[in-house]
Amino acid sequence: MLLSKKVNIYRILSGTWRHFLFEIIACVSAYFIYRYIEQIHFFDTIVVSSIIPTILGTALAFFIGFNNNQAYDRWWEARKIWGTLVNHSRTWARQVMFYIDEEEAVKDAKVNPIKVKLIYRHIAFLYALKEGLRDDSEKHYKNYLSEEDFVAVEKETNVPNAILNIQTKDLQQLTEKGLVDGFKFLELNSMLVHFCDEMGMSERIKNTVFPTTYNFYTRLFVWIFIISVTWSLTDNMGAWSILVGILVGYIFLTTHKIGMALLNPFDNIPAGIPLNQITRTIEINLLELLKDKNIPEPVESVDGEYIM
Repeated sequence: MLLSKKVNIYRILSGTWRHFLFEIIACVSAYFIYRYIEQIHFFDTIVVSSIIPTILGTALAFFIGFNNNQAYDRWWEARKIWGTLVNHSRTWARQVMFYIDEEEAVKDAKVNPIKVKLIYRHIAFLYALKEGLRDDSEKHYKNYLSEEDFVAVEKETNVPNAILNIQTKDLQQLTEKGLVDGFKFLELNSMLVHFCDEMGMSERIKNTVFPTTYNFYTRLFVWIFIISVTWSLTDNMGAWSILVGILVGYIFLTTHKIGMALLNPFDNIPAGIPLNQITRTIEINLLELLKDKNIPEPVESVDGEYIM
């Protein structure tokens, strides 16, 4: 996620230089092709009207605006889901700490091992979900699972869901032992339901492919627009039409590229949702609640510009 309000010129140029180079080639080629066609007697009366790029440019503005709005909606929905997950995670940890009664055998323990297991397992759920959304094979969640739990979840295709299944089973066992009463069971179980909902919503965004035709036709029409702008201005502006075509095309292509950068909000890119930072923040909060001594450092930003 971007942090700095300043525009990094180097990052902009590094992300757009390719289509800028193609624009130069396209506009120069369009100019000389138009001049060559003018020399042919059969085509010497053909003039490209300026109304063509005017109409096409207006249509493209709406089309790109629609694409960018849809892309931002996906990004913002993903950010809201993970913002809610932060709040629910903290609530889950508090409820585990104060809603579960102590057994006689563990009353002298500094922190009830059952509570530690439930909170650790939730941290594992967060890391498993994050790694699943980013197609990461790091398996950091292994650090917060017992050997038995790790073996069990590795047999499942959906590791986060498998972790929630184990959480539900343990919660049911605690209720049967009388360590959690009916009301507290409902509250704790509602948190597990919320986690499942947030997991499903995140997976829906990741697995729903934005229609490729929107991206393909938008780019195609932008290139047609660039060429038509160059052609329509050639008779009046001469070689300067190349520069105008490049500048106008750069604006449209860059605007489209900005929107497409938000299309997959869980990708590990500067414009994506900072899953590393969010997960680490929850991890720190929950470990502090447990009075754990091995608390990791917060995720640092990259040059103060963005955080992953």
